[in-house]
Amino acid sequence: MATLPPAAALAASYAHCDDMVRQGDKDRWLAALFAPADRRADLMALHAFNLEIASVRERVSDPLPGEVRLQWWRDVLTGEGRGDVMAHPVAGALLDVVGRHNLPIKPLIDLIDARVFDLYDDPMPSTADLEGYCGETSAALMQMAALILAEGDDPRTADLAGHAGMAYAVTGLVRSFALHASRGQVFVPAELLAAEGLGRDDVVTGRDSPAMRRARQGMIALARRHQQAAEALIRTADRRTRAAFVPLATVLPRLRRLERHEEPFAPPPEVPQWRLQWAMWRWSGRFGRG
Repeated sequence: MATLPPAAALAASYAHCDDMVRQGDKDRWLAALFAPADRRADLMALHAFNLEIASVRERVSDPLPGEVRLQWWRDVLTGEGRGDVMAHPVAGALLDVVGRHNLPIKPLIDLIDARVFDLYDDPMPSTADLEGYCGETSAALMQMAALILAEGDDPRTADLAGHAGMAYAVTGLVRSFALHASRGQVFVPAELLAAEGLGRDDVVTGRDSPAMRRARQGMIALARRHQQAAEALIRTADRRTRAAFVPLATVLPRLRRLERHEEPFAPPPEVPQWRLQWAMWRWSGRFGRG
């Protein structure tokens, strides 16, 4: 196969990222449509990187190969990657975005480090630890998207990103509660479980009980509090950055469905895609135009 010229290779990398996000992260792919057209490819590169990191556990048989994959990405970001790093389509597009927008590397490294937790079956110790995990993953991703959209200015959206990222991530964790339990993963803070007289074994063995349902309801309440805090802050944000927070529109419809679906170990019914898209459109109408 002939080698593509650099510009054509980079364009192919961005196209790969767009397809990857469209297939694997429909919320963020749709949200990017509310961003200016000349920023969408940059957002797709960022979100494709997130998909690469978030899916490592699913692609390895045990933690050690996962650690190796995550270290490869650290080396990419610090300039220590071996071989033709730019030949990896996501790495090539991401490094291009980082360079053009002068993005800080530390939040991306922190995101990788936070995902080490996913490789193991340790329980989430506390609500503070969960907030830290969501802050370095979901919230950091929103903050980095806001940086891309702010055209080099300080977006001043750290608090907004913290609440919005927490609301979005915890909602996703509740949606995936049954899946995670079947894989031995427990994202419900141990302190929240202990308050109901429960432990990790109750989760991973699928022991349904009123106490388990209350613990799950506690996660839903946590997501709701952060969703409300985020919406209280959104109007103060630079309107150029608001497309970074459009995924927040999906939180409330999903939480409402999760509240009606009380069985923790049965996969909850999904909100129809058209309803999520409608929620994004309405949210953008309320908050996206300043």
